[in-house]
Parts: sequence; structure tokens; C-alpha cells
Amino acid sequence: MATYTPMIMQYLQVKADYPDAFLFFRLGDFYEMFFDDAVKASQELEITLTSRDGGSTERIPMCGIPYHSAANYIDTLIERGYKVAICEQVEDPRQAKGVVKREVVQMITPGTVMQGRGIDEKQNNYVTSVTRFADQTFGFAFADLSTGENKVTLLTNSFQDVINEVTALAAKEMIIDESFPADLQKQLSERQSIVFSIQNETAVAPEFEGIIADLTQEKLVVTTARLLHYLFNTQKRGLAHMQKTVTYDTSHYLKIDYHSKRNLELTETIRSKGKHGSLLWLLDETKTAMGARMLKQWVDRPLITKESIIERQNTVEVLLNNYFNREELRESLKEVYDLERLSGRVAFGNANARDLIALKKSLHQVPKIIAILEEMNDSKLELIINQCDPCEEVADMLEQALVENPPLSIKEGNMIMDGYDEQLDQYRDASRNGKTWIAALEKQERDITGIKSLKVGFNRVFGYYIEVTKANIHLLEEGRYERKQTLTNAERYITPELKEKEALILEAEEKMIDLEYDIFVKLREHVKEYIPRLQSLAKCISELDVMQCFATVSENRHYVKPVFSDERRIAIVNGRHPVVEKVMQKQQYVPNDCIMNSEREMLLITGPNMSGKSTYMRQVALTAVLAQIGCFVPADQAELPIFDQIFTRIGAADDLISGQSTFMVEMLEAKHAIAHATQNSLILFDEIGRGTSTYDGMALAQAIIEYIHGKIGAKTLFSTHYHELTTLEDELKQLKNVHVSAIEQNGKVVFLHKIKEGAADKSYGIHVAQLAELPEELIKRANELLQQFEGNPIPQTQQQPVEPVVKETAATVVTDDTEQLSFFTAADRVPKEDKLSSKEHKCIQQLKKINILEMTPLDAMNALYELQKHIK
Repeated sequence: MATYTPMIMQYLQVKADYPDAFLFFRLGDFYEMFFDDAVKASQELEITLTSRDGGSTERIPMCGIPYHSAANYIDTLIERGYKVAICEQVEDPRQAKGVVKREVVQMITPGTVMQGRGIDEKQNNYVTSVTRFADQTFGFAFADLSTGENKVTLLTNSFQDVINEVTALAAKEMIIDESFPADLQKQLSERQSIVFSIQNETAVAPEFEGIIADLTQEKLVVTTARLLHYLFNTQKRGLAHMQKTVTYDTSHYLKIDYHSKRNLELTETIRSKGKHGSLLWLLDETKTAMGARMLKQWVDRPLITKESIIERQNTVEVLLNNYFNREELRESLKEVYDLERLSGRVAFGNANARDLIALKKSLHQVPKIIAILEEMNDSKLELIINQCDPCEEVADMLEQALVENPPLSIKEGNMIMDGYDEQLDQYRDASRNGKTWIAALEKQERDITGIKSLKVGFNRVFGYYIEVTKANIHLLEEGRYERKQTLTNAERYITPELKEKEALILEAEEKMIDLEYDIFVKLREHVKEYIPRLQSLAKCISELDVMQCFATVSENRHYVKPVFSDERRIAIVNGRHPVVEKVMQKQQYVPNDCIMNSEREMLLITGPNMSGKSTYMRQVALTAVLAQIGCFVPADQAELPIFDQIFTRIGAADDLISGQSTFMVEMLEAKHAIAHATQNSLILFDEIGRGTSTYDGMALAQAIIEYIHGKIGAKTLFSTHYHELTTLEDELKQLKNVHVSAIEQNGKVVFLHKIKEGAADKSYGIHVAQLAELPEELIKRANELLQQFEGNPIPQTQQQPVEPVVKETAATVVTDDTEQLSFFTAADRVPKEDKLSSKEHKCIQQLKKINILEMTPLDAMNALYELQKHIK
């Protein structure tokens, strides 16, 4: 290293402290990168890689970007999961002795970015901290640097809880210590794209004491301190806007693991991973960015306390019943900017004059919002009214200080109102009077010389000058002006008076801009003192925004207020899937009831593919989620228990990253539900066991049903294509068969999407394949094979020559060419008609004539009784 130049030596010393970040090293008007940083940055940012002499025998790789356009390059690197350390010149190069002093003034990481493309106004940007303790518990803290939100909890079950929290928060960065196990990091990174950062320091620094003042448990203090140290070290400034750390307990909310959230598509869809088509997309009628963020938090964490849910419901009901007031409220909320992130920018010193104008305009809406709420004259709104602090002092101060349309930069002046500061007014007067004198001079000189094209101009090199075209120079008196510059077509002159005025004007403008900057910084610092009040106001406005959002959606989509049952009863009348109903738009959605009580704890759902079994199951779960976040629900009537957990196993997907098959994923998710569900949980299992052989799958499905029924007692919806399982209704008292109806017309299946009592009579699998437009030859062959498998000989005219397959497995019994496969042994099979007695033959003929789809359940039962009586 001794061979490098002093500047490169300085670079290497700084880089040593930030080995996992790109170091943006300020050189004049550029941020430069060297060595490996330059090579990698040139590839990631698609910029030219060059080299320079750094004092060694080999040239050093180098690339650079203009400092004024660095933001876009930083955004690109952050989006790709990198960190960027900003190294600035911290002394005036004109006063430096030797190499200009440079320091890292901020490190930007995926979890700490505060502006740019990496910030979605409707989503929080969380950074998390995890500490693993000797007793195998985990301290878990998270913060949003842009809003000041800061929470912590202790997870006592397993690392699975940590994964659930991280995925629910969509966190981009996790702070751990050096001893954190690599296998746990791997488990987490397989589920979530996340950056790990090391922070070993956990002592409580004096600047953190106010933030963690309410924490009493040592584990929570250690976990939070680790996170705060990382934020302080990366941002290189105080954390004045960080709110007091709030403890929370995951058991105080409806638990939905990340598999179930994905299956239910609460905040993003399975296919596109986007918001469109999710429950959050359906609900989002918020008018503020901070309201949209709170809505997502509520959807991720539904409540389980009945009183809190009903309190939300009552507020929603008041807003729903006052349409005109609600519309006024929505208009006012549109004018409220993001108070949380504005507060964060003020605290970090990033806020410009336009930000403060946005703050002022937002505060001006608060009295209007309070007046609208008071006009509704309902006691349920009193708490919200009392919490809405208008912060009039801040609004008045900004009204008096700032012009209405300030420039974007705070170093150009023209921000502060006339009359706000006496010294500034004096400078402005000198500047304006000087410019008036300049304008008067131009008119005077034109009149004296008679040169109409004479003008007084200004540039940064020569200052003010008098310009005369060469065609008019002969009109000037000798010695009237002092020549300053010769151009192709003109001459430029100065006079002693002009230079004197120039000095006064330029001095006034320079001092004016510096003074405006100082006034603005002091103003911003004064606003910083109100940040706690502004954050409380932001929380109040956010909650109100979500409540009006629920009221708007509930009215527009004809939702009803659910009631809660203490007897664990579900009584949903004409329930609908909220998202599917919206997506269908002009098509009529077929509603369905769901009745479950102490005698119907489990529904076994049969029916053809595509008939709506999964939709029915999901709509029950989504109805419960909507109810427990305080929203109304899509039904004509709804009575629900308050669930503590929701588990789902819907859809099939290999977990390729972990090397797990569809069936293994299925079994792991089933195990998780069975291990953690309680009597107060809701379980949705869709075709469990289909990923393995028929007998294995059927046996596992039955065993799972029996276990949940006998050991857990949770409300369970279990769909299956194993029709043999429908006989369990006779053995398990609290299990009932239901099916999704379908009819056959002209050889094609028509799905009715209606849930009816009893088991389905067939699966219509080949009909569905026909709808999918598989080749006609293939469909015909499938029908032939189906008849063989069902033990019915094919008429000779329809048979195609088929090479008999002789391969015996545990689920195969080889007989003759027309009867290759059967679920049962020869003793179990129904005898062929030519071996039947005359009574049996007659009964079969009558049975073939019966059209069950046109019979009521009672008629079908009577017909079956008559046939049984006759055959006996």
C-alpha cells in the first residue's frame, strides 16, 4: 500500500470500514469508485470502466458518476440488494493542507433507504433485527426509518415465527450478530429476498434512552439496541424522529402463517406476486399514503379481541350511514400529504421548502376534518376527534414564513416571505433597488446616446456591462465608457458607477441567499420539535382513512356488519368471495351459505374440478379476515366466531429451492396446521393426499380428518376427490358432507357453483379435460378407459384394439382385457349383470332409469328404500 498515492491511500482506509458496500468517493463533481467496486459497479450500472495511475506499477480500475445524478444510480444498486456508502469532502479544498479530508456521511441500504425508487408510498420499508438467546427464544424488532415506527417482540416457539414475521413485513434487511447460525439465515433467505447485516453492539447508548424508555425486559432491550446502533451507524445522525419502541405480542392477533397468507392472497397474488387481484387491492379505497400503509398492516394482523373489533365496526357503521359527510371527508383526506414521512425528512434534514408547504397544507385540512366528524354528531367518533391535534402553531409559523410556491432547492433563495425577517428585507431592498437603478441607467443611456439597441447586461465573468453594437459605436462620445470586452458584432463597456452598483447588488444577493438558507434551516429545526405531535396526528388520520375506506367498500359492494358468536357458530347466508366477485364485474356471482356449529365442526366438500370448491373455502376464510379487521363482509347475513389462527393447504407447488416435492410441501403444511391448531382455529385443506398413490393418499386423508375431528375440534373445510371418504359422515358425528353441484347437458358438464348437502355423485374429470380442449381422440380414449376401470364392458363397435397391460401393483388387480384396474379386490367387485338373479337384474334396470338430478333428497331416499325392500 505504501506505493499508492495519498488520495488512493485515503480511499483504501475508508473502504476498509465498509467492505460490504459500494464506496462513492467524492472527487470534485464526481463520485468515483476504484478497484473491485469499480469493476462490479461498471457491470451493474452499465457505465464505462476506465483506469488511472494510483502510484503503483499497475493502473487502478476506476469508474465514476456525476454527483448531481447519483440518486438514480444509488436506487439501481439498492434495488439489487447492495449497500452504498457516501463519502464526501468535509473541508474546503482551498484550505486543505495536502489531501482533502473525506468521511462517510451516510450509508444507504435496502432497509434504510428514505427516498427514491426504493420507497413505495403505500408500503412501509422495514429493517429488522433478530437476536437468538441461549434458551432458543428470539428477540425480534423492526423499524421504518422513513416513518419512525419502531416495534419489538419476543418469539418463544420456533424460528418459523421469525420467518412469518419477516415475510408479513416484507422486510428487506435483517440485522444479526456474527454468531447467528448460518442454517437459520439460509432458511430465511429461501423464503424472502433479504440482506443480512452485522451489528454486534447492544449496549444502550444515551441517545437511545428515550426511544427504549418503556422496555423493561432485557431481551427486548438488547434486540432493540442492536437495531438502533445499526441505524445510528449507517445514517451518521441523530434519530430524533424515532418513536418510542412499542412492544407487541403475536398472540394478540389472528395468526396466519406465510403459506396461508400466500394461499389466501391477502396482500399479493400467487401468480403475479403483485397487489392487483389480492384482498388488499379490493379494499384499498384509502386517500392518503399513510392510510394505505396502515390498511396493509391491519390486513396482515387481524384482531382477536372482540371489544376492539366491535369498536372499529361501530366507527365504520357511522361513516357508512353518513354518505355526504363521508364524501366530504374523502375530499379533505385527498389534500393530506404523508405526515409520517414528512416528519422523517424534517428530522433527517432532508426536507425542502416544498415539503414544509405540503405539511402546512395538510395541517390546514385538520380543522375541516374535525368539523366534518363533529357534524355527524355521534359519540363513537369522539375519541378520533379528541386525538386529531391540528398543530396550529406549526401551520401558522409556516404560513407566515414561506412563500406559496418555493423552488425545489433550498440554496437558491426565494423561499421566505417578505416581512418575516428584517435583515433579509434590507438585502432584498438593496437588490431590488439596485436592479431598478440598472434599468433606469439603460433608459438614460439610450436617451443620451440615441442608440436604441444599447442594453445593460450581466454575466458571471464580467458582472454588469453596457453593450453597444459596432454599427453604433461612432455615436458614442470619446471617453464616455471604459472598454471591457470586444465581441464580433459588439463592444462591452463599464463605468465606475455601474461597478459600484454591481458590488452592492451582488453582495446583497449573496448575503440574501445565505441568510434565507439559515432562516429555513432554523425553521426546519423548529418544526422538528413538533414531530411527536405530528406523528400522533398521522396515526389518527391514518386510522380514520382506513375506517372510511372500509365504509366505502362495504357500501359499494353491499357488505353487511357481521356479529360474533360465543358458541363458535358460523352462519354465513349468501356469502361471496370478495375478490372473485369484483373481478367478475358484469357476471352474476353465485352466493353460498356456510353453516357450521357444534354438530357441524367439519365439512367434507366433494364436487368436480373447476366447480368452485377452493373458491368456497377461501371465501369463508376471507370473510373471517374481513370481520376481524373491523370491515363488513360480503354476505346477506353473517355470524362468526373469532378465530385465533387460520391454516390453509390449497394448491400444489414444488418447493424447488428446498428440494421438496409437491407432496412433501403438502405434508409439511398439513403437519404445521395439525401441530398448532386449536379448537378456535379455522383449517382449510384442499385435496390432501393427491400427491401420492391413490391408496396412500386416501388413507392419509382419512387419518387427517379423523385426527382433526377427534383431537383438535377446529372448524375445518376439507375438499376431496376421494368419494370413498364420504362414508365418514356415518362414523364421525361432527362431519357433514356437502358438494358443489353440476349437471350434464348434451354430454358436457355445466357447473352450478352451488353448495348443497350430501356427497357428489361423480367428478366429471374428463368433462373438464374436454372444456380445456384436449384433442378429441384423447378424450374418446379416456372415456373408453374410464368404462374399463369402472368395470363396464365397452360395446364391440366402440372398442379399439388395445394391447393388454399386465403389471401388478399394490393398487392393481389384473383380470381380463376389458377390466384392467380396480380399487378393490375381486371379492369386492360388483358381479356382472349376466350372473345376477332376476330380482337383482330388475332392480338395476329400475336404478338406471332414475334421474337423481331431478329428484329431491327425500324422493331419492324413498326410491332407494323401495329398491332395497324389493331386492330383499
